[in-house]
Amino acid sequence: MSLTLYGHPLASFCHKVLIALYENGTPFDNLIVDLADERSRAEFVRLWPVGKMPMLRDTARNHIIPETTIIIEYLDRHHRGPVQLLSDDEDQALRIRLWDRFFDLYVQTPMQKIVADKLRPEGSKDPYGVDEARSALVMAYDMVEEQLADHDWIIGDSFTMADCAAAPALFYAETLVPFGDGRPRLEAYYNRLLSRPSFARVLDEARPYFKFYPYADRLPAHFHDPEIAE
Repeated sequence: MSLTLYGHPLASFCHKVLIALYENGTPFDNLIVDLADERSRAEFVRLWPVGKMPMLRDTARNHIIPETTIIIEYLDRHHRGPVQLLSDDEDQALRIRLWDRFFDLYVQTPMQKIVADKLRPEGSKDPYGVDEARSALVMAYDMVEEQLADHDWIIGDSFTMADCAAAPALFYAETLVPFGDGRPRLEAYYNRLLSRPSFARVLDEARPYFKFYPYADRLPAHFHDPEIAE
């Protein structure tokens, strides 16, 4: 097996790549990086000094591939499976990349800002920045609601890389700023993402780690209560 994914089951950006791998049944080794463990961190940083997860290693081609979008595009080019997550049509491929970046930059980034602030010690919190992040999520939700006017997935009738980005971003963001009753298309889209087998598998594997999520109490009970999960 030539592919190894370096990541962590709780990390939303790792979820994005895992969804792509599971969509196509791509064989890979899933290596959990523990940044709190000196040896684990040192091995990871040696390969990718930036130290951000996930990262893909392809020993057959002697490549280190960081950054989620680049990883998925690499898989689509060199380890393509039955589900094409990008498009051979240039215009459609650009639309996919646009919405992939949208979810990374305008949902994931403000979501992570709010979560990171929760972990800051008293006296160093940034309430103004958190308010800005919440407003950004509201704007993003409205744009997604409009984009979903006449199709099931974010670009059209096919599940793409942009939906891989959407699933974990919306999963965590919804615990911080609920979608509300005025966005029925977003709510229905989110439920389709939750029902997608690849994402359901990712969430199931993350279940033992959700207790470490700072807003775990806002997750549906079956995601963090072992008795309900069983």
